[in-house]
Amino acid sequence: MRSGDALRRDTLSGLRAAVKNAAIEGRAAGDDSTSLDDEAAQKVIEREAKKRRDAIEEYEKAGRADRAASERAELDILQEYLPQQMTDAELEATVGEVITETGDAGPADMGRLMKALMPRVQGRADGKRVNEVVRRLLQP
Repeated sequence: MRSGDALRRDTLSGLRAAVKNAAIEGRAAGDDSTSLDDEAAQKVIEREAKKRRDAIEEYEKAGRADRAASERAELDILQEYLPQQMTDAELEATVGEVITETGDAGPADMGRLMKALMPRVQGRADGKRVNEVVRRLLQP
């Protein structure tokens, strides 16, 4: 906050509020804890990052490059607090391994494949990216 970086300050303040709201929702659901564990906090950060990605896409469709750039800057800040994202090559290799393990061969097996794959890439690859790679590799 002392550095004068208003964008970072505002982004982290919003993230802190989202984490606090998630903790409050957890208490309302019956969890007596006053804070989130690391895994739950990471999910909140992932959710906030996904919001930024969706907003970037929508702003670009609407021709609002200035707002898209602002959202992209916030996304860059949030990504500092997430695990390193998988490269396309790593993701394709992981998908290939799961396809071999499960014996899935076509688009009809996509649901079963995604169910086995998502725990392996959780937090390191966006579900949309995973879906695209799986569809591409399962094409006949």
